[in-house]
Amino acid sequence: MSGHSKWSSIKHKKAVVDARRGVQFAKLARAITVAAREGGGDPAGNAALENAIEKARAASMPKDNIERAIAKGTGAGGEADAIETILYEGYGPGGVAILVEALTDNRNRTSADVRLLFTKHGGSLGEPGSVSYLFEKKGSIVVDATRYSEEELLAAVEAGAEDITIDEDVFEVIADPSSFTAVRQALEHAGVQLESAELSYRPTSLVPVDEAQAGKLMRLIEALEDNDDVNAVFANFDVPAEVLERVAS
Repeated sequence: MSGHSKWSSIKHKKAVVDARRGVQFAKLARAITVAAREGGGDPAGNAALENAIEKARAASMPKDNIERAIAKGTGAGGEADAIETILYEGYGPGGVAILVEALTDNRNRTSADVRLLFTKHGGSLGEPGSVSYLFEKKGSIVVDATRYSEEELLAAVEAGAEDITIDEDVFEVIADPSSFTAVRQALEHAGVQLESAELSYRPTSLVPVDEAQAGKLMRLIEALEDNDDVNAVFANFDVPAEVLERVAS
């Protein structure tokens, strides 16, 4: 799940634990394969591939695994042809809009699984276009606000970042997809260590959710994220940070 910086901080902590368990490798390899198939195997000219590789390296994926995933996408293997990207749309508890980005080799299986998870956790799967208009695709870069000041992130603005927000202990740098790579590289060249960097669907408006509904919503989001075919989940909830901490613990 991603969408705003308060949840980005919690999500990052969860991702670190998942990475240690190695549970991300299959999903990361699939994302690399699809990016390579759709945009070519050279990360210098393929922002999606470069981002997927960076996420894989951050999760300590072996270099050989990354190279094999790229090779599959560029035609050295046949598996890439069977994998497709699907965006599911639905509603969660409290009327929250949810986008589910899946990478799958079996559309029927994934659709059935996603529908079941929505139903099981108090949500409903919608039709294409039912909630996607409530989101816009942006680059999102998270930086530890306890280590850096906003002035140290000015390189991002000079490289084309649209906004820098702070919530709790993280900065979130927002960029248009076309300038995302330049912004990320500018921060790296300035010596700023990135907590995460990804292209995501950000909500254009937020839905307030009380604590009772927030717990149900987080269980739905986590169940979707745990599905092997789901690459990312995005939602337009607005929950106080202290409530998120309680329901995510």
